[in-house]
Amino acid sequence: MNNKKIIDWPTFIGALILLIGVTLPLVLFPDAGKKFVSNANEFLTGNFGVLYMILGLSVFAFLLYVAFSKNGQIKLGDEGEKPEFNTFSWAAMLFAAGIGSSILYWGVIEWAYYYQGPPFGITPESKDAVRWATAYGMFHWGPIAWAIYTLPALPIAYFYYVRKKPVLKISEAVRPVLGGWVDGPLGTIIDVLFMFGLLGGAGTTLALGTPMIAQGVTDLTGIPSSLGLKAGIMLLCTIIFAVSAYSGLKRGIKILSDINLWLALFILAYIFIFGPTRFISETTFNGLGILADNFFKMATWLEPFGNLQQFKETDFPESWTIFYWAWWLVYAPFVGLFVARISRGRTIRQMVLGTMIYGTLGCVLFFGIMGNFGLYMQLTGSFDVVSFMNDNGAPATIIEIINQLPLAKLMVLLFTVLAIIFLATTFDSSSYILASVVQKNVEGEPLRWNRLFWAFALCLMPLVLMFLGGLDTLQTASIVGGFPLIFIMFLLAWSFMKASNRDLRAADDYESPTIHIKRWNKQKKKKKRSALEALEEKNNDE
Repeated sequence: MNNKKIIDWPTFIGALILLIGVTLPLVLFPDAGKKFVSNANEFLTGNFGVLYMILGLSVFAFLLYVAFSKNGQIKLGDEGEKPEFNTFSWAAMLFAAGIGSSILYWGVIEWAYYYQGPPFGITPESKDAVRWATAYGMFHWGPIAWAIYTLPALPIAYFYYVRKKPVLKISEAVRPVLGGWVDGPLGTIIDVLFMFGLLGGAGTTLALGTPMIAQGVTDLTGIPSSLGLKAGIMLLCTIIFAVSAYSGLKRGIKILSDINLWLALFILAYIFIFGPTRFISETTFNGLGILADNFFKMATWLEPFGNLQQFKETDFPESWTIFYWAWWLVYAPFVGLFVARISRGRTIRQMVLGTMIYGTLGCVLFFGIMGNFGLYMQLTGSFDVVSFMNDNGAPATIIEIINQLPLAKLMVLLFTVLAIIFLATTFDSSSYILASVVQKNVEGEPLRWNRLFWAFALCLMPLVLMFLGGLDTLQTASIVGGFPLIFIMFLLAWSFMKASNRDLRAADDYESPTIHIKRWNKQKKKKKRSALEALEEKNNDE
């Protein structure tokens, strides 16, 4: 097919128009635009926060059901096909794509915010505040977050590898429910909203990662952390992930993700061994216990009485849990698309449980080791993290916490390099998926020029907004724009169950279009025949 005909131009152009249409007013009228977006975000999270909370628990429960049902035994690929990537590389790619450099930022410092502004009306900086601070980060980045990420992978992977439809689009994944409507404007709107959310979410990752990397460079070289330095870092990351995206999935993204994970494991092991090992291990284990004991309490807490005069309002659910669920929701279609693309040869059960377990485990390691190392500094008085953060900001505090380790400058260097690679791996995965979404079909990999275009598009808008101080506004705008994704997630779940159940039922009556489903049913019937034959032989012997 001609390259120009492969591109889905309405989606391609629509995503650019929406991004420019949101960004341009923020450039021309930054104060008014920021106020409008902020008010819209407060309205949605304040009035519809319960929808986000219901979504989180529902998706988590639904995926556990799917994993252990007969649908979970369906194989993503041909009969006897082995996984395309080994487990280590697969886990590395899905973790790097789903988390990025944000885990280095929040994993080190998030506990300090909970320590100063704890949930449930607890006194700030108290013993109870410390306990909850060790658990809430693991909750926000735990099973529910990865469940939200995993849901879109179900129908996308099913249609791509089982029904052999070479299309990586959110709109295609809801075809069983919406039918021919996805071929018109409605399908384009669904894909454009997903792309806008991803572009805005990418701006968030840059907003967190770039100042932290710049602070690491400043600490190592003495160069002031200026806008010029941040712009240079952003361009460097763009070049790295552009080359990686251009190289493709196996030669670029896989290699970069492997390097990323090995370096991350080395830094975590170093902090664990040369830091307060006993404190880190005990506090992490204790935090997991608090999380397990209060999982449903944390997943449903909304402060419904906060507006009443006799109750104290903390805004904790809106500021943290609802915000995080909305953030994961914006990224979910992208991570789901990427997880689906790299899961060839695995069963749906392996994909679902693997993503949720490996993703959660990785986040627990970062929050448990890096976060509790910083907490130890605070509680022992060896470094006043909270005061330093309030005076100098979070990026400088993160680098200063790393400076408390032995061979401090070497660890700051490795930490900064890791942050750059983490940022690059997130963006090369993003550009790969954006390129896939704007193609009518993806045979093998998206077109190279298409991957490169979205690699630089991911950087251009955040770069402009960074100079204008509007990256946080773009992030908020993407969360506001991602609100319809709540309903799209419901459609994705419905579509998967409808399509897979239909094929499983059909496999019992006639030749199924999915070989592995037919094989599964043949094996089941063979076992029944074997059992009947054994029973018949026993009766004959008697």
